[in-house]
Amino acid sequence: MEQAVGPEGLGTNLAELQNSRNDARNPSAQQPPQLQPASSSAQTQAIAKRYARVKIALGIAGTFIFFALTILLVATNATRILEKLVRTLVENDYLALLLFAAGLGLVETVLTFPLKLYSGFYLEHKYRLSNQTFRAWVWEGTKGMLIGVLLGTPILLALYFCLRSMGDLWWLPVGAILFLFSIVLARLAPILIFPLFHKFKSLENGELRDGILDLCHKVGMSVQGVFVFDMSKNTKKANAAFTGIGKSKRIILGDTLVANFTNEEIETIFAHEVGHHKLKHIWMMLVMGTINTFLGLYLTAEAYRASLAWFGFSSIDQIAALPLLGLWLGVYSLITGPLSNMLSRSHERAADRFAIATSGNKAAFVNALRKLATINLADMAPHPMIEFLFHGHPSIEKRIKAVERM
Repeated sequence: MEQAVGPEGLGTNLAELQNSRNDARNPSAQQPPQLQPASSSAQTQAIAKRYARVKIALGIAGTFIFFALTILLVATNATRILEKLVRTLVENDYLALLLFAAGLGLVETVLTFPLKLYSGFYLEHKYRLSNQTFRAWVWEGTKGMLIGVLLGTPILLALYFCLRSMGDLWWLPVGAILFLFSIVLARLAPILIFPLFHKFKSLENGELRDGILDLCHKVGMSVQGVFVFDMSKNTKKANAAFTGIGKSKRIILGDTLVANFTNEEIETIFAHEVGHHKLKHIWMMLVMGTINTFLGLYLTAEAYRASLAWFGFSSIDQIAALPLLGLWLGVYSLITGPLSNMLSRSHERAADRFAIATSGNKAAFVNALRKLATINLADMAPHPMIEFLFHGHPSIEKRIKAVERM
């Protein structure tokens, strides 16, 4: 259940940040935090709304920086200059591409680091949601970047190969490659990637494990195990999910969830996740994602080819022009994002209905939603336009009202 897991001025009291850092260094802060009762639900929601507004504003700012930086680099011939520079170092086109990408990546990292620092570290400490020290935050980000480079490099090389060898039809093989890549990644990520960021241990035998496995048996679902992971090393937020496909399919529970929720509440959350699998949402999203990928690549290919002359480029495989391709992919994602969110919200409502029908425990599910809103500092009733544009889940307030009507 990812409802509330989630994307204010630097003049905020620095003493507050220092206190947050001290909390993060305290060994007790690394234990799964116990949910503290809010002094006022209205007060808590006011804070949650401020937090949500800032996160959205930072996300919009990051998107603006991406588009503005890309256009600036292409329009000022900076990408041509960078390509000429890397070609003085290497003759091979593919090595030149990798050096070019590394150079752009370095520029992007330097320019966006302050925003990421503020959003990912400072803001989370300001609202007392993070357990990370600064060094831990940097290390987790570095690991993520290295994994991204490891996974992205072969995709980038394959894209360039298709641009050079397939001409205007490059988008067809790239779409097929991305489809296969997504399948392999979904299969291997729980085994090879997730353990790089978290420690997993089997959920101990007891009522919770029995209840979860009984539910799996009840709906005819087999899983490879039920695991608890150390979510509390980074955050006070809580979450649970199904991960993997095929033989890597498993249940993972954040230790913050186990610490703060009753067994009945966790079982209803789990029933919601089971609903996604039993209702074939995973495969439906995979199919829709594949269609979206091919359509997006086709439209991007057309826009990319048409826009080359605007900036004086002559061929689709010109390395200096490739940031334009990323720009058009970003535009497509920006346009289709709300539509994808609409489908996701529909799936979430269906999974909620499945959870109630399977568990028969409305009260526990509603309590779980309220607790998630509190511990994750979620805005329970965002503006409808904000929900439409940015949220893949219905608001918690809408979900609770829907459950109460069942």
